[in-house]
Formats: sequence, C-alpha cells, structure tokens
Amino acid sequence: MDGVGIDQLKQEIARLKRERDAVILAHNYQLPEVQDVADFIGDSLALSQKAASTDARVIVFCGVHFMAETASIICPDKRVLIPDLEAGCSLASTITVEQLRAWKNEHPDAVTVCYINTSADVKAECDYCCTSSNAVKVVKSIPEDRPVLFLPDMFLGAYVAEVTKRKNIYIWPGECHVHAGIRPSLVLEMLKTYRDAEFLIHPECGCTTSMVYYFGNGNGNGNGCVVNGNGHDNGISCNVKFLSTEGMMRYAKQSSAKRLIVATEVGILYRMKKENPDKEFIPISSDAVCKYMKLITLEKVYRSLRDMVYEVKVPEDVAVKARRAIERMLAIT
Repeated sequence: MDGVGIDQLKQEIARLKRERDAVILAHNYQLPEVQDVADFIGDSLALSQKAASTDARVIVFCGVHFMAETASIICPDKRVLIPDLEAGCSLASTITVEQLRAWKNEHPDAVTVCYINTSADVKAECDYCCTSSNAVKVVKSIPEDRPVLFLPDMFLGAYVAEVTKRKNIYIWPGECHVHAGIRPSLVLEMLKTYRDAEFLIHPECGCTTSMVYYFGNGNGNGNGCVVNGNGHDNGISCNVKFLSTEGMMRYAKQSSAKRLIVATEVGILYRMKKENPDKEFIPISSDAVCKYMKLITLEKVYRSLRDMVYEVKVPEDVAVKARRAIERMLAIT
C-alpha cells in the first residue's frame, strides 16, 4: 500500500485480522509499530503458550523463523504465517541436525536439551526444549546421574551449568550475534557509570558467565558490591538480575528503581517504556540490534494477512518428535 499512512495501514490490518480470523503474535524485539498491532507480545515461551491456547484459525508470527515453526508444531490445525521468510536466527543456524546426531553418538547416554532457538528438525532430535526463562528448571528436572547435552547457546549453557552446579553438562559452542557482543568489560563500565541503576541481563549475553561468578546469580556477596580476587571491596554496585525478556518485563514493573540498564536486544525498550512511563530504561549498547527481527515491518504484516503469506508448515514426522520436546518443556514451566 504505497503512500498509505501508518494509521490507515493499522486499520487495514485490524480489518484483515477479523476477516481471516487471525491473531498476531509479536516478539519483544519487534519494531514498535509491529508491536502496536499485535494481540500478544512476549518472549519465545509466552508466545508459544499463546499459540497453544488461541482459538484463531490463523497465526501471524512476527518473530523469526524458528518461532513460527514452533507455533506450527504446537498448532498443527492452524495456519501459521511469517511476514518475511528471511527472518532467520544466527543462533539457530549454529547447529544442524547432522551435527547434533554426531554429537549424540559421542554421548549415547545423555539427555539432550535444546534451546527454543533451534530449527524444527533439531528439536525433533532432542528430549527437551527450553527457553531462557525455564532452562534452569528443565535441566534441574533431569536426574543428576544423567549427562546433559545443552545446545546451541554456549552462554546460556554456561549460565545453566553455573546456577545448577551440574558437572556432567556438555555445551554446544553456539552464540547469538547480538548477545555475544555484550561483554563483561561493557557491563562493568556501565556499572561504574550508573551506580544507582539496576541491571537486567539476558542469560544469552557474552558477559553472563563472568557476571554470575561476580554476583552469585544476581544476589551479590551480601554487602551490595563486587569483591575482587583478593576479597577487597571495589565499590561497584551489584544490583544485577539475570532474566529472560519476559522476566525483565515483570521485574521492571515491580522494581522500585527509577533507572534500569537493559542488556538484551534494544527492541524490548519500547514495551518497557510504554508499560513503565515513570521509569528510565537505558540500553547496555545501542548496537544490540537483531537485523533479522527488524526485517518484519508493518507493510509486511499487512501483505501477510492480505495474501496469506508466507505459510510455515513443519512436516508431520518432524513435528511429532519436536512436539514431544516442546510439550515436556511446557509441562515443567
């Protein structure tokens, strides 16, 4: 709709939603105008749950491809659309199903746990799926004598290993290109600059393992500061929480802090500011932008509903196996 204003485009999307009996799901990292037309906004877990419970015949998934695949797996009777087929995921692409099968052959007794940021065929090879909000719960549910293969995010895997103190967890060396760039030095610099702020850090970040070591999983050492290797107070505040994106949203509402530093993709700041207008939210880095999430625009959402494109359908043999891993995750949450 060339030359059409945003307001008219939103009206057309609302009209088409009614006609198609459609629901729009948008991830927290989506563009503000896309979030504005969504029926539900959330992280991967929340959106998976919404997909599972919706009565709508059509799901327009404003996220990346593996999320639309997950919706298709959970809702085989629904028509799942993604507005741009190029909306991929740098983390999901770090492991193929062939690589996973070879890894499993090296550890035949292991339980395999895949982060939701994986393709459907990879999920189909796994025992459990998880998200950043429930990865610790999922791994804790596995008997301690069973080895665990955790994939594909090495930072989330290291975080889970540190929190659970599990020694028999093997971690795939994958990373998200956005979160990997959030390094310990950047966090420590911001901690010194914003001493009165609370810090919300996503477990996928490249700083997570060392920050957990410093802060004891967000609880500090009991005196409100980081202690260096010699046991000396270096005077840096440790108001740090390690949270999924949806966990960040919940915490931002309940926190008494007026200033919060957010270490994840910058798209979440729009919703944070909208829901907490009396608080200041500062990105850990203005460069923390996922180019894949930003591929979906309002115009593409309109076209998706108008032309019913692009459908994401997971083959039934793959979907059955992947559904088992996802349902196990949802049962634990």
